[in-house]
Amino acid sequence: NITTDGKGEAQWNLKVGDWGRYLVRVCDTESGHCAGDYFYAGYPWYDEDGQNREAAAMLAFSTDKDKYQVGETVQLSVPASANGYAFVSVEDGTKVLNSFWKNTKAGDNIIEIKTTPDMAPNVYAHISLMQPHAQQNNDLPIRMYGIASIMVENPKTILQPQIAMPNELQPEQTFTVEVSETNNQPMAYTIAVVDDGLLDLTNFKTPNPHAAFYAKEALGVQTWDVYDQVIGGYGGELERILSIGGDGEVEVNAEKDQANRFQPVVMHLGPFYLRKGKAKHEIKMPNYIGSVRTMVVAANPKGAYGNVEKTTAVKSPLMVLATLPRVLGTQERLQLPVTVFAGEQKVKNVEVSIRESSGLVKIENGTSKRVRFAQPGEETIYFDLQIPEVVGVAKFTISAKGNGESASQEIEIEVRNPNPYATDVQAVVLNPNENHMFNFEAVGIAGTNTGTLEVSNIPPIDLGRRLRYLLRYPHGCIEQTTSAVFPQLYVKNLLKLKDEQAEKIPTNIEAGINRLKQFQTMEGGFAYWPGQEDASAWGSNYGGHFLLEAKAKGYQVSSTMLNRWTTFQQNRARNWRQNSNDSYYYSYDDLTQAYRLYTLALAGAPELAAMNRMREMENLSIQAKWRLAAAYALTGKKEVAKTLVDNTTTDISNYQSLGYTYGSDLRDRAMIVETLVALGDKKQAASIVQDISKQMSQDRWYNTQTTAYCLLAVSKFVGESGTSKKFQFTYQAGSKIINAGSDYPLVQVDVPVDGSNNRTVRVENKHNNILYARLILSGQPAVGQESAMASNLEMEVRYTNLEGDAIDPSRLTQGTDFIALVDVRNPGTKGIDYDEMALTQIFPSGWEIINTRMDDLAAINASTPEYQDIRDDRVYTYFDIRKNNIHSYRIRLNAAYQGRYYLSGASCAAMYDDDIQARKMGQWVEVVGVGEI
Repeated sequence: NITTDGKGEAQWNLKVGDWGRYLVRVCDTESGHCAGDYFYAGYPWYDEDGQNREAAAMLAFSTDKDKYQVGETVQLSVPASANGYAFVSVEDGTKVLNSFWKNTKAGDNIIEIKTTPDMAPNVYAHISLMQPHAQQNNDLPIRMYGIASIMVENPKTILQPQIAMPNELQPEQTFTVEVSETNNQPMAYTIAVVDDGLLDLTNFKTPNPHAAFYAKEALGVQTWDVYDQVIGGYGGELERILSIGGDGEVEVNAEKDQANRFQPVVMHLGPFYLRKGKAKHEIKMPNYIGSVRTMVVAANPKGAYGNVEKTTAVKSPLMVLATLPRVLGTQERLQLPVTVFAGEQKVKNVEVSIRESSGLVKIENGTSKRVRFAQPGEETIYFDLQIPEVVGVAKFTISAKGNGESASQEIEIEVRNPNPYATDVQAVVLNPNENHMFNFEAVGIAGTNTGTLEVSNIPPIDLGRRLRYLLRYPHGCIEQTTSAVFPQLYVKNLLKLKDEQAEKIPTNIEAGINRLKQFQTMEGGFAYWPGQEDASAWGSNYGGHFLLEAKAKGYQVSSTMLNRWTTFQQNRARNWRQNSNDSYYYSYDDLTQAYRLYTLALAGAPELAAMNRMREMENLSIQAKWRLAAAYALTGKKEVAKTLVDNTTTDISNYQSLGYTYGSDLRDRAMIVETLVALGDKKQAASIVQDISKQMSQDRWYNTQTTAYCLLAVSKFVGESGTSKKFQFTYQAGSKIINAGSDYPLVQVDVPVDGSNNRTVRVENKHNNILYARLILSGQPAVGQESAMASNLEMEVRYTNLEGDAIDPSRLTQGTDFIALVDVRNPGTKGIDYDEMALTQIFPSGWEIINTRMDDLAAINASTPEYQDIRDDRVYTYFDIRKNNIHSYRIRLNAAYQGRYYLSGASCAAMYDDDIQARKMGQWVEVVGVGEI
């Protein structure tokens, strides 16, 4: 420990033999602040006659400043020996700003550097110290070096904006924000007014552009020398390249999040430009109670930056707060709690009223109530709500008036039906001049049911129903995310898009592209679920294939994402070896490699060596040969491709893959169509398309991979077939007969299914060839109509309190915490392990899900899922389960809102095989007040 006088110098005396290398930390004893760690060398000290008297380490350092202003002089103290030389180089992130030589004397040498504007925000002083070659006074190296960072601040780069505004704001009132600059400098600026509670969620700091643009820079100058080649006395092995330095650490403030029960405020204004003086801005505060932060961030063209902030309370003498669940359900009843806050003595009698403008919710037992306050405080009243059998967005307005004060709150909330969609299809083949009358009943409850008349001059593929299935599929792995958007790239080959579709499809595709970023791993491939470390081989092929074709269609795809994916695919392709293992896991490994090679060829980076090696392999599967042929076709080697599949069948044995490639025999035939289109063999492709259309038109379940690839293959075939697509027909839905037709092979017409007693549609073929007509009806059935079932899977659902004792969920006291447990068993009836299982639990709107994934409770006697998706009113749990094994999953819940709600039956199924599933019955449950149980 060395104590200085605060003026910057200290001496540390050593005894003979103590010289060496020392770690020094310079600290302020009052504040405890330490400037950093430094290494200094202690060395022998000699008198003028050359006799060693004692050893000393002379340390000189600045303790009064961490940062210099432009124009100030920096003093560096360098301990050296007599008759030496010091080469001083002042460097920044890109270049050498200044350099000079200085002769050294024995002891401390002071080197002065005057700071200039181009040194901001920091520079590095790089000093190389050399002592005479032939000296024998010490055993230090002939050459030593060191680097010190010097922080420099230029006052001209700092703006000091100011804001003047009231110290207290009121909801729904206009207030003035006055902006100026302390030194009257011109500046461009933006204003943001944001809810403090929202900012606290992420510990958000007001943006500080000066700190960002003038952050400490890393040393960017690289230094080499050849002293070891020209100085014979060189004895150390120092690095010949030197580049050190770095940025500052990010500060973390772990303040506790503040609770906020009101709607957040997020307002952003600007940019504005202030030449001089002051500028005033009128801002209206929304209906909000709490605290907001007003932030001004400023800059000017000369490279100056600044910011300022002010936190302000938002209050009102009278406030009202209504609280609803995250969603509402059809046929449910609940009590809406409304809390009234009286902030001043004058507020005594308050009338509270409620209005629902959408017509989706009935308000029972009165729409207004009175509250009396003896003194400032809060009171809670309840309004009874009933939700009919209709879905949509309910819009509530709660108002309070009393003693000259008023307050209001608006709430929008989804009214949802938890049941999955059901679809009914009626189909007919129409000969020329033939007509048909469809009679139908709407499927599902009001607000969910739709009707579509689909007419085509090509064999139908059930486009409407199949595409809706992909878009409504609730799960979102890499395969399902890609399947939902991939066919949309080509759907316009089949039908003319309506204005709404033309706007929505690009939005869907762009959202899919952005979501795929969440799946990319460090290696560059795509994981099966977001955030997983290991890439999915097929998912990487499929996701990358979609990105390439989306980019070719003109969509913006990150080149960085694609380049990383290409590198990953190349590495996997080069390292792949054919596996002789005939187990289920490896049965489609060669198809995965062939698809990988296809995607690389599509990316313009073909792995020809890997392709040629694979072509020479024996026992390639039929699917792998066709996909490899497609890769050759893309590289311009169509003759090689044709030779590869010459005499190769297009028939694939029936199979259903639970994982790995997620495919089926129908999916593989669709992939063969894609190859035939690339080879120009439209005749053979047409034959397979006919078969695909026939199977897709049947009332059969197909997984997302098969559905998407069939739609994709048929769309590509139709787009390349060059056949005539025009046809004419008429239809009548009601009293009006409409002449219709299309230049596309398929047309869709909306059929009204609500508010009409005429439930018929008549269609007549005005074309000289066969037409295919289909009426597609879709909707969500009313709650309570589902049934229990089990197929090759066993599932048990039960409920317990936090101590593990069984409870009845049908009637719970408000505020009760409890556990929903689900046990899933693979009974081994199919003799295989089950992959990619999905457990769906949809909870009543009056119950709230408590996310315990970070708590110990989640791990007690519970299985660990592969992935879990927790949403407002439901939890999706994904896992693999070996035969004869049992998995247990538990969700913690809270009975939050009084009322009567519907608890949907839990369901579990293999996502790629509908022959493996189990479903439980739903039931009505109640949440009652304390003392009512």
